[in-house]
Amino acid sequence: MAGGGESARHRELKRLGLRWAQLEGWSICAEEVALPHSSYRADLAAYRPASERMREPDPRRPGRERLVTRAAVGLTAVFECKQARSDFLKDSRATAALRAKLERLAERRATLERTLRVHHPTLQSGDSLFPEFDQAALEDLGHRSLQQVLGQIRTLQGQLYAGVKFEELVRYRCASACWLVAEPEVFAPGEIPLGWGLLVRRGESLELRQRPALLDCHERTRLALLQRIAQTATRGANRAHGIDAASLWEERRGRRPATETPP
Repeated sequence: MAGGGESARHRELKRLGLRWAQLEGWSICAEEVALPHSSYRADLAAYRPASERMREPDPRRPGRERLVTRAAVGLTAVFECKQARSDFLKDSRATAALRAKLERLAERRATLERTLRVHHPTLQSGDSLFPEFDQAALEDLGHRSLQQVLGQIRTLQGQLYAGVKFEELVRYRCASACWLVAEPEVFAPGEIPLGWGLLVRRGESLELRQRPALLDCHERTRLALLQRIAQTATRGANRAHGIDAASLWEERRGRRPATETPP
């Protein structure tokens, strides 16, 4: 077992998730981050910086404008690691009958999505700004049969996940995207929570199995999670260098207004 009761396999999934996130542009990351709007803590949380082009007055040419690039609020992501099927089942209310129904619906969903991609080739063009979220475009088509299948999956997964972490992180829009990082065979078809993406370990890398939905996460929530990622990373740096945060706070109290609150 790793420190704090964490298994070596779980730790390895977190390492692979951390590496994958940065390769995909989620360059600001931390482990064990408390999430906004919930009592949960993410195995990993990440932020993808963004920028926007805008016009502003050109100080060198009065009356003229210039095009500049400015920082914008980026996207956030959470990663939950599952090392074994028993680990997953602890966070669900799965039954054999329910899992069998979900598996059949998952097969039907996959068939419909393959057909829709043939008839709507632009959905797989890869032109999206964030191609990992292209899956959501299929649901936006409003295809009746697909919507019916998704509705049935949503109902059954409501029974499977109601009141547990998977369902609540999506419901409360704690991040822009939610990812599961798992060992092979942890999740059976149909058990992957709606809205979540799935990354499966293959040796020393992760294989994309399902893309997540791009959630409508409010800008304030994204900024709050970015701040928590930064705070968590700072605490880690302090521990690595033997810096006592409590002592720092006591020292700051003598220098700053008493209205400040401890970090």
